Amino acid sequence: MANMNKKRELISCRDVLWFLVFCGFAINYMLRLNLNLTIVAMVIPHPKPAAVTQCNMENSTSPWTNQTSEDNNTFPITTPSVENVTYEDRFAWNEYEQGLTLGAYYWLHWLTQLPGGILARRYGTKRVFGLGNLLTALLGFFTPYVTHLYALIVLRVLQGLVAGVIWPSMHDMTAKWIPQYERSKFVSAYLGSSVGAAITYPLCATVTNFFGWGASFHVTSLLGVIWYCFWHFLVYDSPQQHPRISNDEKNYILDNIAGSVEDKEETRIPWRSIILSRPMWITIAAHWGAAWGILTLMTQAPTYFNFIHGWNINATGILAGAPHLLRMLFSYFFSTMCDWLLRTRRMSLTKVRKLATFVATGMQGIFLVALGFSGCHPLFAVIFMMMGTAVNGAMSASTLANFVDLSPNYASILLGFAGMIIIWAGFISPAIVGALTNNNQTVGQWRLVFLIAAANSIVSCIIYILFGTSKEQPWNQYVNLNTKEREMQELTTETVKHENDAEDTEKSNFIKERYRNR
Repeated sequence: MANMNKKRELISCRDVLWFLVFCGFAINYMLRLNLNLTIVAMVIPHPKPAAVTQCNMENSTSPWTNQTSEDNNTFPITTPSVENVTYEDRFAWNEYEQGLTLGAYYWLHWLTQLPGGILARRYGTKRVFGLGNLLTALLGFFTPYVTHLYALIVLRVLQGLVAGVIWPSMHDMTAKWIPQYERSKFVSAYLGSSVGAAITYPLCATVTNFFGWGASFHVTSLLGVIWYCFWHFLVYDSPQQHPRISNDEKNYILDNIAGSVEDKEETRIPWRSIILSRPMWITIAAHWGAAWGILTLMTQAPTYFNFIHGWNINATGILAGAPHLLRMLFSYFFSTMCDWLLRTRRMSLTKVRKLATFVATGMQGIFLVALGFSGCHPLFAVIFMMMGTAVNGAMSASTLANFVDLSPNYASILLGFAGMIIIWAGFISPAIVGALTNNNQTVGQWRLVFLIAAANSIVSCIIYILFGTSKEQPWNQYVNLNTKEREMQELTTETVKHENDAEDTEKSNFIKERYRNR
């Protein structure tokens, strides 16, 4: 029996939850990013990479660059002379139209961010997070059959609208399952999105190479359906609902989660306090810079390396995916270090969050500046792009965790409200890229793209370091305070009632006594 208990403790319910959350966010990003790479194979290519004509570079014969299929077995994206080549399965979309298509996912994505947090509080993260991924995957099956630009845009808008509930809904489960000293490490599971990106790009490149670009959407959607089956049967919204959790683990979780409310569907939300909260707006500002930077790198990297440096789809897939694997690894180890700093009291919670924000946004901004000035040097461009993406993994210990720190009871609401604002970066950035590079694919224009992203990152970092805090806000206990007030009111009402009854009894006895004396 002791051995069975020991085996049971080797993998806790929190470990299973971490793994499925990790995979869930990976699926979310696979369904979000599959178009970013596949669009390279969907549009008619440019004759020559920009770096060849603008930097006095000779066209490489490396297997990483684009060649004709006769010269190389790699999938051709651009060729030295495309004038004599016809592409029956490709679209004549210019850079502006491509920017519209890539940004369409985010057009209404913001609209369901706050409802995602509210729905998770009412119906549970299991249902909201799970169905958000499942429905996005089912819509993805239709992508290869949409042959008109605006029809594809509408489909991407619907996917983004449905998937908007995913990120904010998870914070409600995090607040119910994860003690504060484990929070940074657990939130690193959100960076499963990075592994999703790392897998998506080479996976879509390989599938496109062998089966055509339409198959890549079928494969990613099928993976989403398979994940949902495991999620549905293995995950529960709280430790109290889990039928297989040990008493030791359940008691440990409940004893170490302070200030949480189990019946959140019955609670009122202090909207005014949240909207007027200065610490929350400062956290949103920091999150904005980090999001703008990573969305620019994540969305535009395949296009940038294809058009500027002429990398073929296989090389672009590996190149665009590898930094996100580094991002996840960096997130996991950096978050573990942050939790250690908190447990050993070497740094306060606020200082740990500021350190993480400096790494996630400040250092990301520095690498974006370096990337902008390395346009004619592909090796340096690769290094700075990878480093800029990797350090963003510190988000799990900075702004993402800080929303839970400010208010465990309303963490999903905070992240949902923040998402409504931050997600605008998701379609503003591609729109800017499309406007700057439309019929103007130059190293200089892409430098402006990366410098704009760097400015967002660095400014937001400075704001948070100067004014940010991780202290739990007074309105987090809004419900408890109201409960006490109601109890006091009820107690006062009962006391007054008893006093009135006693007074009435006394008056009645006095009248009876006088009547007897008569």
